Formats: sequence, C-alpha cells, structure tokens
Amino acid sequence: MTMRETNVFAELMLHERLLKAIDKMGFTRPTPVQQAALPEALAGHDLIVGAETGSGKTLAFVLPMLQHFLELRAPNTGTRGLILTPTRELAEQVCQAIKDIAGFTRITTMTVCGGTGFKEQAAEIRKNPEILVATPGRLAEHLERQTLDLDDLEFLVLDEADRMLDMGFRDEVMAIINVCRAERQSMVFSATLTHRGVRALLPDVLRDPKELLLNTPQNAQNNIRQQIILADDDKHKERLVEWLLAHEEYEKAIIFTNTRDKAQWLANSLQRQNRRSGVLHGEMSQDERKHVMGLMRAGKINILVATDVAARGLDIEGLDLVINFDMARKGDEHLHRVGRTGRQERDGLAICLIAHNEWNLMASIERYLRLEFERRSIKGVEGSYKGPKKVKTSGKAAGSRKKKVDRKSAGKGNTKVRQRDRKQVGQRRSDGASRTPAADNRSSLGDGSMPMMRRKPADKT
Repeated sequence: MTMRETNVFAELMLHERLLKAIDKMGFTRPTPVQQAALPEALAGHDLIVGAETGSGKTLAFVLPMLQHFLELRAPNTGTRGLILTPTRELAEQVCQAIKDIAGFTRITTMTVCGGTGFKEQAAEIRKNPEILVATPGRLAEHLERQTLDLDDLEFLVLDEADRMLDMGFRDEVMAIINVCRAERQSMVFSATLTHRGVRALLPDVLRDPKELLLNTPQNAQNNIRQQIILADDDKHKERLVEWLLAHEEYEKAIIFTNTRDKAQWLANSLQRQNRRSGVLHGEMSQDERKHVMGLMRAGKINILVATDVAARGLDIEGLDLVINFDMARKGDEHLHRVGRTGRQERDGLAICLIAHNEWNLMASIERYLRLEFERRSIKGVEGSYKGPKKVKTSGKAAGSRKKKVDRKSAGKGNTKVRQRDRKQVGQRRSDGASRTPAADNRSSLGDGSMPMMRRKPADKT
C-alpha cells in the first residue's frame, strides 16, 4: 500500500487501530460505495444506500460503527450495535469481517441465528458483546423471551433489507425496530432499492436520511457475461452442467436450483462424477452450512450447488462461474445470483439453462434488466427444444376466439333482432314486465343452453 493510498482512509480521521487493521487486510483504496457512504456515516447521518453485491458495503457500515465505539467508550452498557441480515451465511460473513476490522481493539461481536441452541446463545449474549449480527427470526425470539434488550442500542443496520422482506420477515423486523432505542443512527444497505416494501419500511427506520444510489438493476454487473442455453428437461440440464464443468475455465463455480430436493439430487450426481462439490440449502443445520462454506473458501471443494439461501451477500473469492440450473423467479433474485461472480471489477460468466416452461420468465427478466442474454448452443449436447415458435397475430386481443355460430339461425334478420333486443333491455313491455338479458336468451334459444343472468335483488331500505 502506497502512502497516497493509505491517506485515502487516513483523511477520514479513522482511529489508528482501524487503519492498522485496514492495512493488514490489504485494502488499497475505498470502493465507490465506501467513498460515498463513509463520510456521511462518520458525520452521523442516517443512510439508505443502493449498491451492487461485492461492492464493499460491509466495510461502509462497520467502520463508522467501530469508530464511534472507539471514540465513546461505554463499558457498562448493553448491545450498542445491531446488524440484521436475511441469512445465516451472510451473518457469519459480516461477523467475521467485524472481527477482522476490530482485530486491534477489544470490541466484541457475535452472531444470533437459528441452527444454534437457544440457551447457549442466551448465555453468550449475557457476556454483553457490543455488536450483534443477527437474522430477524432468531433475534425476535430472544426479544420475546426477554433474553435480550436493545435499550442501549446506538447503531442499527439493515443489510439486504429487500431480501428480508421477500423471505417474510417484515413482522419480525418491525418488532425489532419498535423496541430499539429511538436515539440511534440507522443505515439501510441493499443491492436493490426498488422494492416497494423497503420504501414503506424506511420512515420507521430512518430519520432525515441521505440517499446514495450507486447502481440500478439495469446497469449493475456490466462485467459479467450472461448466456442462455436451451434445454429439454432436468436430465438434459444435467448433461449440460457436466459439459460446462468439464470445458469452461473457472477456479470455483456455483450452481443455483429453486428447490432443496433438486439441489441435493444434482450435488449427488456431481459427486458420482468425482467432482469436488458440496450442497447448501435452508434445511441444513448451521454447523453443516458453516462446514460447507469453509470447504468452499479453503478450496477443498470448488463447486457449490445451492438454493437462493446463498444468493445474497456471500463473498467467495475466485468464483468465476455461475450456472442457473433453474431460472430465478424474478429479476432481483437473478441479479443476486449472478452477482456471486464478477466481484471487485473482475470478469465473470453466468449461464442460464432454459426449458420450455422458463422461456417467458427469462424474457421478462431480460426486459426488466434491459438487456438481451447471449444465446448459446453446445455442439453434441443440443436438445430438441429450440425456443417458442413465432406466431403471426391478426391484431386481435390475445386469447380471443371466434365464436361458433349456428348456421341454421345465422343471418341478417337474427342479427337485427338481437341488436334490437339489446337496445330494449330494461324497457317495459306491453304486458308490464321488464326485458332482461336472461329473458331474451330464453325467448330466442328456448333450450336454456346459454348461461342465465340473475337479477340483482332490490336494495333494502
């Protein structure tokens, strides 16, 4: 690190112990999100920040928190900082980042997530760590059972807030916010800020926030090459995956499926091929998930088959290839999957395997991202599915059908009668009865084959 590069962080007047940790971690200069967020956060402003995955958001909210704790010591208080994340894996990753950055301080941190014994967690919380990194469900459980209070909280961070809401944690997040100390600094970080639920949540979290939008879904991840390959079915996709893993150049790869059963099935298939692979899904215990991620980061396995539990926030160095075995269900999820590669300005490759029932979904994601995926075929592994057939439209509304006409009753005379009858709907007949569409249907057809419209009951006064 050059002197000029060191001064970039030093100009922010960070504590010397934090600068020492930054130097040890090998950070040479702030990323764009850090350059934008750090001065505002260090000045005490609430922030809402939109930045793509892999852009360095964690350092942007951890450094101001640690700086504040070093400047204003409070040894006899409870939890001072809380970071909420959608998944256990992201919580573990953020917690480790805090430990690294606070390595030359005495500031302590711990994760509060499911998959770990509740009583053991409660005992650890009683040791009073200054920073908690938690998933909403387990933290809400501790608050409900009164094994934790947030009366002394000074910092609140929502990381990947849109994902937390998508996972159904809105009630838990609101319950946590409602018991937090009102006099606090709050920050919301996410790769996407277009989520209406996030916007609705912000007034309850932030006070007069500064908004920093460093990307949009449409311009994110420009350094990632995105391709689609057509497939007939899952067995065909399995053959395509086998070919790609054998012929593409990559250090590490991740393959996404939409269900845990399919993830387990595909992982077993790869292991039968003697691939160094592992699986990650939500039904695994916390210890199992930590073990798999440890193997991946250490390079003992180089292929991970995962559900969307791994799509948010995980930073795996050397991840060059992403394969979507199943197409993501919406554009933002596709962004987060693909964002596992091409991080820190590196090039990446993302390939989606598209079956006939995924074409429309893929096309809608293309429109959302305002890009066109590169079409690709693999010689020798082609399938029979070639994409949707182009159908000439007649200008009529989609789904409209020509009604069958009874040739015996078809004719100009009948048409005039029907139109005349429509004009007389609601008029009084000579016998005093009112004409209704149902009555007209009965009189013209006589067999009751047309559906009869029921007359609305008169309003009671």
